[in-house]
Amino acid sequence: MKKINFSAHILPHVIAIGVFLIVTVFFFKPVFFDNKSISQHDIEQWAGSSKELRDYRDQTGEEGLWANSMFSGMPAYLINVQWSNKPVSYLKQILSVGLPHPIANIFLAFISYYILLLAFGVRPYLAIGGALAFGLSSYMTVGLAAGHNARIGAIAFMPLVMAGIHLAFSGRRLLGFGVLTAGLALHFKENHLQITYYLGLIVLVYGIIQLIRFIKENRVADFAKSAAVLIPAAALALGSFIGPFWATTEYAAYTIRGKSELVSNTAETVDGANGLPKWYVFEYTNGLLEPMTLMIPNIYGGHTHDPGQLHVLALDPKSNVYKALSNTQDQKLANQLAAQSLGYWGPQGGATPYYAGAIIVFLFVVGIAFAERRYVWWLVIMTALAVMMSWGDNFKLFNYFLYDYMPGYSKFRSVTFTIIIAVFAMPLLGFLGLEKIASTGLDKAAQKKLLIVLACTAGLCLFLIIFGGFLFGFTREGEDVLPPWFLKALIDDRISLLRGDAFRSMIFMLLAFAAIYFEIWKKVSPAAFYAFFIILILIDITVVDKRYLTEGNYRRKRELLNFSINEADQKILQDKSYFRVYNIRGDAWAEARTSFFHNSIGGYHGAKLRRYQELYDSCITRQTRVMYNDLNQGQFHPEAYGSINMLNVKYMTYETQVLPNTGANGPAWYVRDIKLVNNPTEELKTICEVNTLTTAVVDGSKFKPGTATADSAASITVAEHHPNYLKYESQSQSDGLAVFSEIYYEKGWKASIDGKEAPILRADYVLRALNVPAGKHTIEFRFEPEAYTTGNTVTRICSILVVLTLLGCLGWSLKKEQDL
Repeated sequence: MKKINFSAHILPHVIAIGVFLIVTVFFFKPVFFDNKSISQHDIEQWAGSSKELRDYRDQTGEEGLWANSMFSGMPAYLINVQWSNKPVSYLKQILSVGLPHPIANIFLAFISYYILLLAFGVRPYLAIGGALAFGLSSYMTVGLAAGHNARIGAIAFMPLVMAGIHLAFSGRRLLGFGVLTAGLALHFKENHLQITYYLGLIVLVYGIIQLIRFIKENRVADFAKSAAVLIPAAALALGSFIGPFWATTEYAAYTIRGKSELVSNTAETVDGANGLPKWYVFEYTNGLLEPMTLMIPNIYGGHTHDPGQLHVLALDPKSNVYKALSNTQDQKLANQLAAQSLGYWGPQGGATPYYAGAIIVFLFVVGIAFAERRYVWWLVIMTALAVMMSWGDNFKLFNYFLYDYMPGYSKFRSVTFTIIIAVFAMPLLGFLGLEKIASTGLDKAAQKKLLIVLACTAGLCLFLIIFGGFLFGFTREGEDVLPPWFLKALIDDRISLLRGDAFRSMIFMLLAFAAIYFEIWKKVSPAAFYAFFIILILIDITVVDKRYLTEGNYRRKRELLNFSINEADQKILQDKSYFRVYNIRGDAWAEARTSFFHNSIGGYHGAKLRRYQELYDSCITRQTRVMYNDLNQGQFHPEAYGSINMLNVKYMTYETQVLPNTGANGPAWYVRDIKLVNNPTEELKTICEVNTLTTAVVDGSKFKPGTATADSAASITVAEHHPNYLKYESQSQSDGLAVFSEIYYEKGWKASIDGKEAPILRADYVLRALNVPAGKHTIEFRFEPEAYTTGNTVTRICSILVVLTLLGCLGWSLKKEQDL
């Protein structure tokens, strides 16, 4: 039996965990020492969109499943639903050693990448440096600051998934089975399918490279055995996610990421008819040189969001812009020009540099020169693919081809996110190269190769320091109209930003080169070398990170996840009836504050129902403009706002002002006329024109409504309402079609009249309708999606099996190691 050596087998991992904990605590020290939290815009919006669901859970202990407070109602799967995958959640909590969310995701990224590097044969003390580089890349910290917690959480477990796969293909199949099962289950739990998509690309290319290798070595049977082990592991992990996955994929078909039912008037395909439109997918795309921020963060002058000293140049007393504005006598002009003094001059409207680290870029090229060829091919291909995909609109030939033909590609936006593939690949290849050098040493040929690497990396930085000011224009579109004296100062500052960061990166590359070239680990204790290298990487990356995650990004916990109530909210909340609110100040489709207090027809979410978005684009925006014109003329014509009225908008708000809408149709109503149309295109066009209180528009090709009622006294009132349950009392002397101001969604909503199930029709493009017989009736709607009722059971069982599998595989693998 093999004896465990504490200093060799356990101590390095204890030190690694200790380093990761210390770095996490001190990097996010306002959280641990000042009782603050990161102020995250998207999470603040989530607080508004999820409040109704959280309150319902607190009051009843049940899941609401349907978010009634946003976009007039939508499935809550991607807002706030707690699934039965608690065993996987507990596993995450254990791995994060009690660190608070979402900061724990950075610590977990350290752990996962450390395990990945170990799986690839990198020694533990070097692996610590690689793990820190991955977890602290500005891609991760910027995403955390924005509130993209699910994205960062999903990324944190990417390395663990890849570690499990590589272990299986390296002959440690049982351990690989356990690590992959747990890693993929943890990754799936974060429910960010865009990152899963990118992970799939990484795995696909890895699999192809391995297949080629096994074919060349005449070991196809071994490849098949390893693949056969991984398939059930992936299936079990997917089982722990089956409920959320089922619900999300089912819902996605009905969202703006699904196929449109509208027909173009031309022979051309409607942009976005099978997914997101091109302009939306490629709204955030890198300029051709922008991926160089991986090495030189300020190559384009910084970013566009934070009003920090390095980004709004007018605020920096050392800048040329500040001095130029201080010398002008026209204070009004100076104030106007100060708003134009952004350091960023790239092509994006909103940009943040994704910095991998100068040392990591240097090591990446070291890896190209020294690592095994199969890893070089895999990781260089992935890095190049990430860069080209991030170019989006700026590389139309490639990316429009992907948009048109690559399955699932048109479902995701913000293609700058693809850079995570490079952020994943570069440290891995870099530390594989460094491990190779540390293992074999440097002969003269290897020293020559290392000098070439330095020339390619630090040499590029030197070239930009000397010639960068002459190569680029350093201005954005429209800046040519600025006063020449101001424009010159602006350009000079931008050149300084580029040169300053290029010089900075060159120094870090030279230090890393010197440590490797002179084989410092042979001249000092290995521990001293490892410590020096880890500290060098930390300084390199964290100093840049602090440009984008500053003290200003933290707030007291009591100030977060709450919106202050204003006079308008107080007035509206006095009304205890069931209605909706329309915030006509600004973009109602990009704020969830209204949803925090009221049921809103707007909201903040990237996966809105497509029909609802189309209604907004075609009818609501048009009728809102008409309303604005009416109000400017001191008039108000409720009958002209049919699409707004049918959404039960009883109040409109403009900052602290409240405008009651006397034309709101109410929660439900009987119509006197039914207008049948032939297709969704006609349906949408017609609904923009009719009085929705008296006329229902129905697509006759899909639904067969009965007759409109002739009873003018017919009524429907709300008796009870919850997120997933609605109860009405109706009365009519004749059969009729009742329209409900509730969004139609066929996957889960069931209706009954006096306890007997009744088919739900769709009317007015987005609403529900029922054929109701004459008399007094109790009408009920229940949201009971099979994706939740059945999927949740499978999720629970598989989540338990995931944890048991991990424990069993780890135990068996440890025993096997001891027996060797």
